[in-house]
Amino acid sequence: MKIRIAALVSLFLLLSCKNEAQTSANLESDLTTEIMKKENIYQFKVKDLSGDEFDFSSLKGKKILIVNTASKCGLTPQYKDLEAIYEKYKDKNFVIVGFPANNFGKQEPGTNEEIGAFCQKNYGVSFPMMSKVSVKGDDMCELYQFLTKKSRNGLKDSEVEWNFQKYLINENGELEKVISPQVLPTDPEVVDWISK
Repeated sequence: MKIRIAALVSLFLLLSCKNEAQTSANLESDLTTEIMKKENIYQFKVKDLSGDEFDFSSLKGKKILIVNTASKCGLTPQYKDLEAIYEKYKDKNFVIVGFPANNFGKQEPGTNEEIGAFCQKNYGVSFPMMSKVSVKGDDMCELYQFLTKKSRNGLKDSEVEWNFQKYLINENGELEKVISPQVLPTDPEVVDWISK
């Protein structure tokens, strides 16, 4: 009788440990799924160059090219190509959103007003331009934290290499591609993505 009771107690303990381990594994799996849940860009609101709120949820259903810009960079002439593809595709559910940033070689020292005037005068920029932000480091803006962290965007970790890095967002607000700063906006890799 004592042996039977001991065996039942052992079996009970074994089963309760197994259930506890399964519960722990399930919780861990749920937590990992929660952490890796892909966010989308529609949750973000930022300020434009005029200081007005820009709500990304207003772009639902559009392809979005996000680019960090600078006025005094060797890549600054890309503004011309950005404006050209914006003009060509803006009526086909496509938009470009520019984010001036002073993170690389202090090549965007101007105020929001000065940046706006420079873009308009030199390149006739008509696509939405946001207030100057930080795209790397401890003060990185929240939107760029989403763009650069796989745990938030569900695609990949990346680092903004330099001015004019491009992030391509699909019609569901999800990050789909990261394009190097040196790749021109008119490159087939970008244009084919916009037009497909």
